[in-house]
Amino acid sequence: MFGKLVNLENLKNLKTQLQADEVKLLTSLRDLHRSKRKDAQEASVNVDLTRGQRVADSVAATMGSWKFIIIQSVLLLLWVVLNVTAYVQHWDPYPFILLNLALSFQAAYAAPFIMMSQNRQQDVDRKAAQTDYEVNIKAELEIEALHQKIDQLRELEIVNLTQAVKNLTDILHNAKIEIKPTP
Repeated sequence: MFGKLVNLENLKNLKTQLQADEVKLLTSLRDLHRSKRKDAQEASVNVDLTRGQRVADSVAATMGSWKFIIIQSVLLLLWVVLNVTAYVQHWDPYPFILLNLALSFQAAYAAPFIMMSQNRQQDVDRKAAQTDYEVNIKAELEIEALHQKIDQLRELEIVNLTQAVKNLTDILHNAKIEIKPTP
């Protein structure tokens, strides 16, 4: 009977210890996650883009749109048709050297803007990936804590069952001794 009380006290102490340790760990992880989320929200709300960054984003958004592609295609087609069919003056005859120069200038001028926009987007993506990594680490730690708790509870249950079997065996053994007839 005394062994049962000791095991029950150990069980209560173990539960208290597990709960206290888990509460501490999970509280610290949740606080860390909340502060990271709050910082990320503040950063996204308070993003003060420079004029150059806003221009780069605007140029990249404009040049990457269907509207721009369609308008540019119509203008190029119009340029070629007017120069091929012009009766009075051909301002840019067949090899269309002026058109090639204009398109080369457009590409050379637009490329740095697009690269700046992509670099800034890459920084945003990198921060999001870091946040995802930290969330995954938190989930992994929580799962590991649950595994440890289940393992400890299972071990404690095995100890208690072993003790119960031993107690029952002792009771049966004592009962056999008492039942035996005296010669």
